[in-house]
Amino acid sequence: MALVIAFNLIPLEKIIMINSSKSFVIYFDYKPTFFLLAFPIGCMGLVHFCFAWLSLFTFRDNQASAFFIPSLVMLISAFILFYKFRQLDYSKVSPRIALLFASISWVVMGLLGAMPIINIAHVSFTDGVFESISALTTTGATILSGLDDMPKSFLMYRQFLQWLGGLGIVIFVVAVLPLLNVGGMKLLKAETPGPMKDEKLTPRIQHAARYLWFIYVGATFLCALGYFIAGMGWFDAIAHSFTTISTGGFSTHDASMGYFQNRWIEINADIFMLVGAIAFGLHFKFIQTLNPKVYVNDEETKTFLIIVFILSSMLFVMLYKNNTVESAVDNIFQSIFHVISFITSTGYAAGDFTSWPAQTALLLVFAGYIGGCAGSTAGGNKVIRNILTIKIINKQLKILLHPHGVFNIKYNGKAIDDPVLHSTMVFMSIAATSTLFLTLAVMSTGLNFWTSLTAIASCINVLGPAYGELGSNFQPANDTATWIFSVSMILGRLEYFTVLVLFTKSFWKP
Repeated sequence: MALVIAFNLIPLEKIIMINSSKSFVIYFDYKPTFFLLAFPIGCMGLVHFCFAWLSLFTFRDNQASAFFIPSLVMLISAFILFYKFRQLDYSKVSPRIALLFASISWVVMGLLGAMPIINIAHVSFTDGVFESISALTTTGATILSGLDDMPKSFLMYRQFLQWLGGLGIVIFVVAVLPLLNVGGMKLLKAETPGPMKDEKLTPRIQHAARYLWFIYVGATFLCALGYFIAGMGWFDAIAHSFTTISTGGFSTHDASMGYFQNRWIEINADIFMLVGAIAFGLHFKFIQTLNPKVYVNDEETKTFLIIVFILSSMLFVMLYKNNTVESAVDNIFQSIFHVISFITSTGYAAGDFTSWPAQTALLLVFAGYIGGCAGSTAGGNKVIRNILTIKIINKQLKILLHPHGVFNIKYNGKAIDDPVLHSTMVFMSIAATSTLFLTLAVMSTGLNFWTSLTAIASCINVLGPAYGELGSNFQPANDTATWIFSVSMILGRLEYFTVLVLFTKSFWKP
């Protein structure tokens, strides 16, 4: 069957004449997508320009050219795209455009963000793109070592990329683009993680996106202040605040949080990792009401904190029975820190957890799959989906006992519509299936099962750390495996559906 791609510059009727009986015609208006891409490209250009300035005048580490030259290319490209397509009507954005833009923006930003990494760290194109995508998706997996000796402008750049990707590039576009008042909701829904995408913080989606960023910036400032008071220098405090609130996990040191050997720093990290993993919509409601009960009354947040307590207790028992940590007090803090680090998909390390007993590794990987709350910066399946899955299973068991009974599934006291329940089960099925097939794909590159499984779990849950051959970093993986990991990170960051729909025929049909 012939496959024909028809853009809007070519008359559709002429394309259909080509083997029309067997051809599959793809007709897509690319102009809105290119116009929207001008904004993340321009944003990345400004980021590079700022770091060129910081390298030249603040850090004085002679890396300005590695940032300045790419910034010029990006800013000029963004201006050309904006100028060429500026006169079209963008008052509405179709669902197709929203989905395509949400996926392409992550790929484009990943490619652009790799430029300084390739030039400064002297890595291959494959590794540079992997590092950039890992940063922007807040995964935190790395192919780099020797971070302690790298230029400060470069280290801060890696940290800032995670902060930029924390709430999402698309949400940033919605916040700054006033002409998306109508179509912006479609962009936000394509980008926002979680099954409950129709709840609005404010009547105007543009305002909602701005409020989210306001809270995000404020939490980052408080986190940096907390780190500084706990004993970090200003550079490390600011750098780690970027990757704590974004639940990204990059560090300026190879030893991660273990470098500081400071319990107060770890406690500050615990607090703000949890802040980043709780829905920012709840933070917004708390600021409005100043009532802490908004967290207690939310079923997902309450369940999330209970899960953290249970898993921390289980990890404490495992470490205590195996005499892994020197004292009981250290055992408690290590258990709490690493459970929070994994379940929030941050991936910080305060010790050599890869040398712990095997059962602890399984528990931490399981925590990564659970994930944080929907509408947060955390990855994983999200707690709300786990809640709904358990309730769906419970409902089916009740139906077996009472075939004629009527049972409703409620969340936060409200009945959940069937489409949400169906999408939840489909998501959980896709998550499990993707893990299986991607693990097999990585194993075909030569890595063993445990290494492949934990690496894929790390990438699709945007977690970061892996075990086995990739326990220190992802450098031992070959190029094929590295590209699989890069694709997995974007797939997990956009929660499967946004990416997979692009590979369906119905998406491209006129």
